[in-house]
Amino acid sequence: MTRITVIRPQFVEFVPDRLEAGVLYISRRYATAVHLCCCGCGSEVVTPLNPAKWRLAESNGAVSLSPSVGNWSQPCQSHYWIIGNQVRWAGAMPAEMIAAVKRRDRRDAERLTLPPPSWSTRLWQFIVALFRGKQD
Repeated sequence: MTRITVIRPQFVEFVPDRLEAGVLYISRRYATAVHLCCCGCGSEVVTPLNPAKWRLAESNGAVSLSPSVGNWSQPCQSHYWIIGNQVRWAGAMPAEMIAAVKRRDRRDAERLTLPPPSWSTRLWQFIVALFRGKQD
C-alpha cells in the first residue's frame, strides 16, 4: 500500500461508481466529499459536508477538509488532514482517545442539528445555574 500525499479535487454532481486514488470527489449539490482512503487500503471514505461533520474550504484551486479524517471504523485506522490538496498524516490514536473523539462528535452533531431550546427552557436553566452558584 502506498500512502497518498497529494489529493486532487474534482467537482462532480454525482460520485462515480469507480473512484480513483488521490482524487477527492466533491458534490456541492449533495454536500458530500468522497475519496479512497489515503493510506492505499482502498476503503471508500465519505465525508458529509455540514456544520456537524466536515467543512470544505477552497482557495486558489486547492481544497482543505476539516476536521481531520479518522478512519477508525476501517481496519487501517488511518488518520490524516487534507490541507491545501496536501495529505498530512497524523499519528495513531489509542482506542480510548478514538472513543472520546467519537463521543464528542456525537455531542457536536446533536448540538448542531437539534433546535435551540425555547426561551422558557433557557430561563429555567439560567435560574438553576444561579442557585447552583450560590450553594458553592
